[in-house]
Amino acid sequence: MPHLISGGARSGKSRYAETLALAHPGPVCYLATAELRGDVEFAARVEHHRQRRPVEWSQVEAGRGLGAELLRHDVAGGLLLIDCLGMWLMRFFDEDGGFDAAGFEQERAALLAALTCVQGEVLLVSNEIGWGVVSANAQTRCFVDELGRLNQAVAAVCQRVTLVACGLPLILKGEA
Repeated sequence: MPHLISGGARSGKSRYAETLALAHPGPVCYLATAELRGDVEFAARVEHHRQRRPVEWSQVEAGRGLGAELLRHDVAGGLLLIDCLGMWLMRFFDEDGGFDAAGFEQERAALLAALTCVQGEVLLVSNEIGWGVVSANAQTRCFVDELGRLNQAVAAVCQRVTLVACGLPLILKGEA
């Protein structure tokens, strides 16, 4: 059963997803989507996330093929924690800000298809970034637009959707 957990930066969305995963009685597999590109501060954030995960969780570094990884590691009674969709989307932008729209569209479709047939539970963490002003930068607008469309498409196939703000979950879809 897929569950989308969204929120702003430092909203507590990842911690909320991890709390749900900690309560899960079966095996947990963490699908990490971030690609480290030489940013020291960002690498420290990733390491902070790694340090708070239990050692018994398996971890997979997911590349562009997130849907295939989801199916490869899906097990009945297990839980997959994907953190996060925004970082996964960044894999389709090159160092100069160019966007591989065709590659993303193909992998987005594969992810959405995979979410409809998983056997275990899936927690998907994503950023909610569309509440600010429209950026003057074309690449940033492209990212915001694509992530907004991705979040809507994922939410449509999820049985549960939760928005986290100030560390507090607000159920938008499904039961508590």
